Amino acid sequence: MLGTTVIIPTALVPQMGGNNEDKAVVIQTLLFVAGINTLLQSFFGTRLPAVIGGSYTFVMPTISIILAGRYASEPNPHTKFLRIMRGTQGALIVASALQIIVGFSGLWRNVARYLSPLSAAPLVALVGFGLYELGFPSVAKCIEIGLPELILLVIFAMYLPHTVHMLKSIFDRFAVLFTIPIVWLYAYLLTVGGAYRNAPPKTQFHCRTDRSGLIGGAPWIRVPYPFQWGAPTFDAGEAFAMMAASFVALVESTGAFIAVSRYASATPIPPSVLSRGIGWQGIGILLDGLFGTGNGSSVSVENAGLLALTRVGSRRVVQISAGFMIFFSILGKFGAVFASIPAPIFAALYCIFFAYAGSAGLGFLQFCNLNSFRTKFILGFSVFMGLSVPQYFNEYTSVAGYGPVHTHSRWFNDMINVLFSSKAFVAGFVAYLLDNTIHRHESSVRRDRGYHWWDKFRSYRTDTRSEEFYSLPFNLNKFFPSV
Repeated sequence: MLGTTVIIPTALVPQMGGNNEDKAVVIQTLLFVAGINTLLQSFFGTRLPAVIGGSYTFVMPTISIILAGRYASEPNPHTKFLRIMRGTQGALIVASALQIIVGFSGLWRNVARYLSPLSAAPLVALVGFGLYELGFPSVAKCIEIGLPELILLVIFAMYLPHTVHMLKSIFDRFAVLFTIPIVWLYAYLLTVGGAYRNAPPKTQFHCRTDRSGLIGGAPWIRVPYPFQWGAPTFDAGEAFAMMAASFVALVESTGAFIAVSRYASATPIPPSVLSRGIGWQGIGILLDGLFGTGNGSSVSVENAGLLALTRVGSRRVVQISAGFMIFFSILGKFGAVFASIPAPIFAALYCIFFAYAGSAGLGFLQFCNLNSFRTKFILGFSVFMGLSVPQYFNEYTSVAGYGPVHTHSRWFNDMINVLFSSKAFVAGFVAYLLDNTIHRHESSVRRDRGYHWWDKFRSYRTDTRSEEFYSLPFNLNKFFPSV
C-alpha cells in the first residue's frame, strides 16, 4: 500500500505548492484514512479481504483543479496549497455522493446482475493488465534496484517453495517481507556508499533512500483530523470532473472486488453485496474529502494480487493490516522511514501483483465457449479497445497538453477525458454493452457467455455459503438484509 500512498502525494503536493512537511502530513492522512476505509469495508461493506487505498483514477481531475485559473495568482505557495487542497476536498465530498447513492440504493445491484463471465473477463483483466505502465517502466527508472527486487521476488515466491519443502509455506506467504528488506538495505548501501553522488537529479530521486524529504518533515506523533486544511470550497465544474473519476473508480473497483472474491476462495460476490460495498466505498471517498487526503479511494489492485501470491484470503489479516496502517500514520517518523523505500522496489512488486489481478479475469474464460465467434469478437474487441482508446487519449494529452475533448467547458472536457483514459472502464463498458445486446436471446448464447454458471449467485439467498462469506457482523443482516 505504501507505494500508492507515497507516490501520489509525492507527485501532487509539490504541484499544489506544498513543501516536505505538507507532503508528509498528506501521506500520513492518506494512510490513516485508508486504514479506516479498509476496516469499514471489511466489517460492513463486501466483507471481503479487500484493502481500500489511494487511486490513480483521481489524479487527473486533481491536476485539473491544480491548474485552475483562480489559484494561479496566489503568490504564497503554502496559501496556494491550502486553497487547492480545500477545492479538492469539496470536489471529493460531492463526488462521494455518486457511489453512496448508486451503491446503497441498489442501482449497481441491478447493473451487476447482467454481468456474465464473458463481460467480467475483460473488466477484471484490464483492472490488472491496464496498469502495465506502472510496472517495468517504473522499474527501469532505477534498474539496478528494481530488477533485483523483481528477480528475488520470483525466486522466493515461485522457486524456493518447491526447493526447500520444509519452509514451503514460509516462502509462499512472506516472499514480499523477505525481499523488500534485502533490496532496501542494498539500496541504502548504494546511497551511503556514494554510488549516486554525481548522478543526474532524476536518477538520484528514484534510486536514493534519502531523497523523499519525508523523515525530516514528518512529525513524531500526529493524529489526522477532519478539515485540517480548513473549510472545503466547492466548484460545480470540479465536482463534475471528480464525479466522473468516482464513476470510473466504481467500475474498476467492481472488477477488483470480483478478483478479490476469486483469490479469497469465496463464492462469486452477489450483486446486492457488491452494491453494498460500492456504497461503503462512497463513504470512504467522503472521508477522503473530510480529512483532506488530496485523492479518492478505490480497491487496492496490488493487494488483490497479493492475495494470490500469499494464498492468504483472510478477512482478519486485512483488518489487522488496517490497524497497522492507522498506527504507522499516527507515528509519523515510523511511516516516513518505510516511505523511504525507493519507488522502483514497489514497481517490481506491481509487476507480480497486477499480473495476478489481471489473470483473475482470464480465469473467467473457462466458463465461456471460446469456440463461439460471438465470444471471440466480444472478448477481442473489448480488450483491444480497452487498450487502444486510452492510449490515444494519453498520447494526445502528452503532446497537446490537453485531452482530445477540448471544448470551452473545462468540466465537460475533464469528465470525458477521465472516462476514456481508464483501460478497465473502456474494456468493461464495451464488453458489457455488446454481451447484453448481441443475439442475447438466442438459446446457445446463454451458455456461450457462461451466464448459467453464475445463476445461483444472482441472489444472496440462493447459495447457503453467502452467509459464511458476506453476512454482516453483530446480526445486522436483520436490519440491512441482502437480496
